[in-house]
Amino acid sequence: MYIKCYSSAIIGIDAITIIVEVDTSQGFKYYIVGLPDDAIKESQKRVEAAFNNNSYIMPHNKITVNLAPADVKKEGAYFDLPIAIAILAASQQIDHTRVGRYMMMGELSLDGTIQPISGALSMAIEAKRAGFDGIIIPESNAKEAAVVVGLNVYGASSLKQVTAFLNGQDSIKPSVPEPFEDIISDNDNMQDDFADVRGQENVKRALEIAAAGGHNVLMIGAPGSGKSMLAKRICSILPKMTLTESLETTKIHSVAGRIGNEKGLITTRPFRAPHHTVSNVAIVGGGSNPKPGEISLANNGILFLDELPEFGRAVLEVMRQPLEERNITITRSRYSVNYPSNFMLVSAMNPCPCGYLTHPDKKCTCGHGEIRRYLNKISGPLLDRIDIHIEVMPVSYNELTERKTGEKSSIIRERVTKARDIQTERFDNQDIFSNAMMSSKLTEKYCELDANCKVILGKIITKLGLSARAYGKILKLSRTIADLDNEKDIKVEHLMEAIQYRTLDRDKWNM
Repeated sequence: MYIKCYSSAIIGIDAITIIVEVDTSQGFKYYIVGLPDDAIKESQKRVEAAFNNNSYIMPHNKITVNLAPADVKKEGAYFDLPIAIAILAASQQIDHTRVGRYMMMGELSLDGTIQPISGALSMAIEAKRAGFDGIIIPESNAKEAAVVVGLNVYGASSLKQVTAFLNGQDSIKPSVPEPFEDIISDNDNMQDDFADVRGQENVKRALEIAAAGGHNVLMIGAPGSGKSMLAKRICSILPKMTLTESLETTKIHSVAGRIGNEKGLITTRPFRAPHHTVSNVAIVGGGSNPKPGEISLANNGILFLDELPEFGRAVLEVMRQPLEERNITITRSRYSVNYPSNFMLVSAMNPCPCGYLTHPDKKCTCGHGEIRRYLNKISGPLLDRIDIHIEVMPVSYNELTERKTGEKSSIIRERVTKARDIQTERFDNQDIFSNAMMSSKLTEKYCELDANCKVILGKIITKLGLSARAYGKILKLSRTIADLDNEKDIKVEHLMEAIQYRTLDRDKWNM
């Protein structure tokens, strides 16, 4: 008997529909065709054990399983459930009339329980697009998939429960998602707050500008000056995530297998801080079984690279294109996938190997050549892609012991959100969400300078020998500072403040 049911496969962060066909005929062998990987080929043993432990019978004739389209590589054990259901329907052990109405996926344990899968949200989106009555997935993934409005999501815990549902003997209630407004409101009180940071008012101002415009930041200063502490608090001043951002971020983390069982949508902006020993593949993604890398896991959030010069040169250079394009396309002989990478790069480094070159009290013990080699680990093209360079000086004893607390993150976030609202209105229907994302044409349109500003900027560009990209960064920064001041036009004071965040371009690197 021939039976057809439906599952899904992940390509990049999106899903496609997979037809699972089963045919039983005279013979004794078991075949799986359609470019299955080893995990799918091993499904025979898991399915057979699940049948034996749940009073089902594995047909004693030839079984052919085809996963279509046959030219797409299939990976993962989540085809266990649809294969098992198709075999049961083909051998007339369950009613076959409802099998084709649902997309289903899940890994089977030997006792028939259904294990969690990766990419449930992407699969649910595909199920809705394809017009299925619903989707049957592991119970632990139901909350994640239920955020897709207009799709019945049935979370099942065992093969027995799924067969009873398809036979009409048991009713699985569709999962009901929490309203997005209720979920997002839980993020108002973050543990890391800028009020905890003593002093560093100039750095806080720079980070507020960075958050308001989505600009990349490099903090340079001695050990213990507070660089990491400041970086960890940037998420607390970023605007709340929109539903679109939340869905996109959740899809990426779901495909990477990083969604907890208790979570539905990710509603807090990601903060990723990989160690400096990270590999190229771990940063950009890919691998034999392609997964999103750190730059994609940080999408709509922060990628923090501490001790920047300690990262491998190749690792840093491979980020140059994603920083500009806001996405990464990984092409190998067997596949080509595209991952979003719209993140804010926040980096920190010491000014020299010993760390005390700019320290007001401690003496640097590094030689001139050592310092030069250390700083040259950061290439000019990468530095050009970092909008704000800011020195972080050690905090004095008086500032550390001062009882007065700093400005709370919630207050700073209000200003940042207002500036972002201005940008949202400015870039309406242009698929751009912040000043940092402006193209050269948009920069020319929205960052027009008066005659006085042009003269000042021309002198600075010539004196510092800045590149055309650095010129564009200064204009974008000026636009963001003007937005924070709720000013329509860029003024001299906005331009001068933006310029001071680029002085490390040449001042500290060419020694």
